Amino acid sequence: MSKIRYSIIAPCYNEEANLPELQRRITEIMDKTGESWELVLINDGSADRTPEIMRELHAKDAHIHFIDFARNFGHQVAVTAGMDYAQGDAVVLIDADLQDPPELILEMIKKWQAGYQVVYAVRSDRKGETWFKIWTAKFFYRLIYNITDVKIPLDTGDFRLMDRQVVNAMKQMKERHRFIRGMTSWVGFKQTGVTYVRQERFAGETHYPLRRMIRFASDAITGFSHVPLQIATFLGFGIATLSCLAALAVVGARLSGNHAFFGQATTLVMVLFLGGVQLISLGIIGEYLGRIYDEVKGRPLYVVKEAVGFES
Repeated sequence: MSKIRYSIIAPCYNEEANLPELQRRITEIMDKTGESWELVLINDGSADRTPEIMRELHAKDAHIHFIDFARNFGHQVAVTAGMDYAQGDAVVLIDADLQDPPELILEMIKKWQAGYQVVYAVRSDRKGETWFKIWTAKFFYRLIYNITDVKIPLDTGDFRLMDRQVVNAMKQMKERHRFIRGMTSWVGFKQTGVTYVRQERFAGETHYPLRRMIRFASDAITGFSHVPLQIATFLGFGIATLSCLAALAVVGARLSGNHAFFGQATTLVMVLFLGGVQLISLGIIGEYLGRIYDEVKGRPLYVVKEAVGFES
């Protein structure tokens, strides 16, 4: 088998309606390169006919390879599995819902051939999304940019091209709570961006409801920043300082004959406030501690039921 030049990785969760169109557009684009390529599909525990369609596409086209997980392990882990199995000199990450246009891959390849080792796609506009999703996404990207030492490009997703050297570096990173776009920035190398307009889903519904978005943001922040822990420390010092000042004010008021601070209401409010701050601080510590526990267990990131089309 000849050496593969390009690998396109597409994680899939209930994408039966999108896979045929994804395969058609990827084939049309990659055949223009005149180079060898593969499309690596990862079935992340889908409940529909996604794995059957993957098998059908593989039977018709030798470029199509697929990995079938034993259960759902999550989008970022599915991307990781794709990188583990991909064989290309350049590896492209793209979602199967076709919101990220495959046609942009050709522009990414030109940048790679010019010497860039990471080419990420920057969203200039997001079609078909609610104002709430757009606003929260912008807020998240700017938050993570400002509180981490690793400067993750604004308004970027996982849609990107990576050189083999970058992929090999990322394969050494085995943390369980993964944030691929942050990890790509962390490893360094020569990087650049290309802008595009993100489209509506070709078919189906989004698989990122608010609950999963919050969890994803939590993984990103705790994986690349200690600021939440520092906030808990600052709150402790701040409240201790305010308590000392308040105590001095109460003593002064009572010595002057002011009876405004007698009674239980003020005490109850302060106790409830301090209790709330303590619980928030414990919750922040618990988030980091839980991630340490997950790492210590040492379980594999994913379990593959079947991998088809790859060299041994």
